[in-house]
Amino acid sequence: MKVTLCGTGTPLPDPNRAGPATLVEAGTTTLMVDAGRGALMRLVAAGVLPLGLDAVLLTHLHSDHICSLNDVVSMHWTMSSEPTPLKVYGPVRTKEMADGLLAMLGPDISFRLAHHDDLTWEPIVEVVEVLAGDHFEVGEAAIMVGRTNHAPVEPSVAFRVEHEGVVAVLGGDGVPCDELDELCDGADAYVQTVMREDLVRLVPSERFLDILDYHSTVQDAARTAARAGVAQLVLTHYIPSLPAGQEDEWRALAAEHFEGEIVVGDDLTVVEF
Repeated sequence: MKVTLCGTGTPLPDPNRAGPATLVEAGTTTLMVDAGRGALMRLVAAGVLPLGLDAVLLTHLHSDHICSLNDVVSMHWTMSSEPTPLKVYGPVRTKEMADGLLAMLGPDISFRLAHHDDLTWEPIVEVVEVLAGDHFEVGEAAIMVGRTNHAPVEPSVAFRVEHEGVVAVLGGDGVPCDELDELCDGADAYVQTVMREDLVRLVPSERFLDILDYHSTVQDAARTAARAGVAQLVLTHYIPSLPAGQEDEWRALAAEHFEGEIVVGDDLTVVEF
């Protein structure tokens, strides 16, 4: 299995980090988990075209995790030679979001249909709304859905992706909870959004300080990884944005609580296992 961090940034624009997005290649199956700012550019940089995606998995519907889904939908459509559905799995209200996305693209869709004689169909987005405990398969990947605690964002989910006995867990946002521990149990890699509480508290903004109660700290993620007995902890979606040269500092905070391998990567960092 191969995991590529397609976007490790925050909702705040960063010239060096795209928004949250992770590519998972499980055998011949290719999945994108979340689709934050610039996700499609990073996807192509990782060597995958939109038509190469077997599905998009969404952990939750915060704008920073979905704001490039329209780009994925548009290019998946216009690069297709025949009607080709894009499968999107996400929590309750994903269908509502996707319907709104297609409505927003309405003018563009009509313009392209009018211009291209060989383009005779509209984008096909097949949404499957998932619940904690669901199991499904996409190609060669067996996927389990787990609840996460990102309240008041309800519901939010994480995904456990398995192929030939190898497991990656995509944790999304949220604070530690029993359900996440269970989902991570024995995983080969656990990919988790992380926050530095000490740095966030330096910012004199009530709105920014509000994020403290619904994101895992680096230490939280490490303790989750230790409890679940995972092999590798992969940090991503760094809050605040991780400046170059501080990777060892973030890694050291995790290493206080987790003895396994810790990956602190830039966009397009690859983990294979």
